[in-house]
Amino acid sequence: MKRVLGRAGDYLSMVKFSHTVFAMPYAITGFTIAIACDNYRFSVKVLLLVIACMVFARSAAMSFNRIVDRKFDKLNPRTAGREIPSGKISLLNASLFTVISSLLFITSAAFLNRLAFMLSPVALIVILGYSYTKRFTALCHLILGLGLSLSPIGAYIAVTGHFAVLPLLFSAIVLTWVSGFDIIYSLQDDDFDRETGLFSIPAKVSRANAIIISVIIHLLTVILVIAAGLVYDSGILYWIGSALFFALLIYQHLIVKPDNITRVNLAFGTVNGLASIIYCLFVTADMLI
Repeated sequence: MKRVLGRAGDYLSMVKFSHTVFAMPYAITGFTIAIACDNYRFSVKVLLLVIACMVFARSAAMSFNRIVDRKFDKLNPRTAGREIPSGKISLLNASLFTVISSLLFITSAAFLNRLAFMLSPVALIVILGYSYTKRFTALCHLILGLGLSLSPIGAYIAVTGHFAVLPLLFSAIVLTWVSGFDIIYSLQDDDFDRETGLFSIPAKVSRANAIIISVIIHLLTVILVIAAGLVYDSGILYWIGSALFFALLIYQHLIVKPDNITRVNLAFGTVNGLASIIYCLFVTADMLI
């Protein structure tokens, strides 16, 4: 039993399951928009399928990323201890895990509606394709943001079977928010990226300029959050959640400096995890109350 739990822990670590907190709250928000704003019937089955899609899609994307990047991970002291380069999970098992997760994602989408099923391979192409982008473009951060931004609109489509403006606005919020904090996260590897020929904004333009770009992108996030609140005529809870979200955005930029990146993981994981949960909790409450 102990060995089984240990193996399960290795797979959860490989896909960074704790980082589900970044996108899952926005999927719940997309689901809530359909129920609260567009008057669709609440369904436990649909909600569970939305959660399943999120878990399987993200698991496929993360394991595929670890497979594609395994040689670079082995060379990078920061990532050499990851499950594949360290030998905790074999390349074959990681590949099987990716295939199974992808098939389960498509299957879950098929139980939702026709449009969700038809778009599921497209979503997979985006979230799996991200893993190759650091090889040819410094805009890889935006592709990562695009992948996670599928969560609110995907959840909305899961309920309704069509697109709408408001969930697309929330997708834009996720795109810019994730892109901005991924630039901060990649500050840790700017030297390694330059040495190995990988692309990232910090490696391309220096740490100081990368932080400025991250700030600009997060200013776009602020504008989009305000726009989303105005589009659906939000109440006081929305604006309280937005204010807290803005405060956490500011805080992460205050604790990470070009000459001191020791608190990058705090900004990347803890602060942004809290930002996602708090903002989406207040948004959901505002829509339902």
